[in-house]
Amino acid sequence: MIRVVDLHKHFGGVRAVDGATLEIGEGAITGLIGPNGAGKTTLFNVIAGVYPPTSGRVFLAGEDITGLPPHRLYRRGLVRTFQIAHEFATLTVTENLMASVGNQTGERLIGAWLHRDRVLVEEAETRDRAEEVIEFLNLGEVANEPAGALSGGQKKLLELARVMMTGAKVVLLDEIGAGVNRTLLRSISGAILRLNIERGYTFCLIEHDMDLVSLLCDPVIVMAEGKVLAEGPAPDVQADERVIEAYLGRRGTAGSA
Repeated sequence: MIRVVDLHKHFGGVRAVDGATLEIGEGAITGLIGPNGAGKTTLFNVIAGVYPPTSGRVFLAGEDITGLPPHRLYRRGLVRTFQIAHEFATLTVTENLMASVGNQTGERLIGAWLHRDRVLVEEAETRDRAEEVIEFLNLGEVANEPAGALSGGQKKLLELARVMMTGAKVVLLDEIGAGVNRTLLRSISGAILRLNIERGYTFCLIEHDMDLVSLLCDPVIVMAEGKVLAEGPAPDVQADERVIEAYLGRRGTAGSA
């Protein structure tokens, strides 16, 4: 689904991504791991259009999307979440979901003035869709709560819910488990699996929790110093001496990385 070819992103003399080449298979849940400073988030930001690459190419379903801005990638079905959730704090959970849908008639002043009936129909359809997503993710108890009042884990679920509202094909998840308690983490991982199996979402996730990576991801791609170091099933990459060296700087076990 995504192919990255010899990608470089430099910030002055810092080579944050330094010749990375990798593929994210359609319908897979791919893990992207590596020590801090490996270039994982920068790679996500280049793929998602936040930064233009210094050089190299990015392809989505065979189409060259190198350097396209996030709003154009959104229309092609590529979205990303962030380690720190970016909710509309004063809007309810339901309103956050409704605001996630793009290209609505009411977004344009002339549409809101001249096509009021269409606006009302679209709003009703969007609300119905939001309620279905809320039910899918078991967010009913907080549907009418301000999003800013949610716990960290609930905000991560809200991020997934907003992804569902966009009709995304490929989702880049940045540390979905960071700061989340184990109970909610089970809910989040279960939702990712269901979206992958039942609805065909393709995921790539940056994550430091190797238990979560082992549960969800196949394959796992390891980055170090801006390059792809290893790739394969989670047990194989955890046992790879190069990966152990990258994480620990010596022989040991990468299981807690």
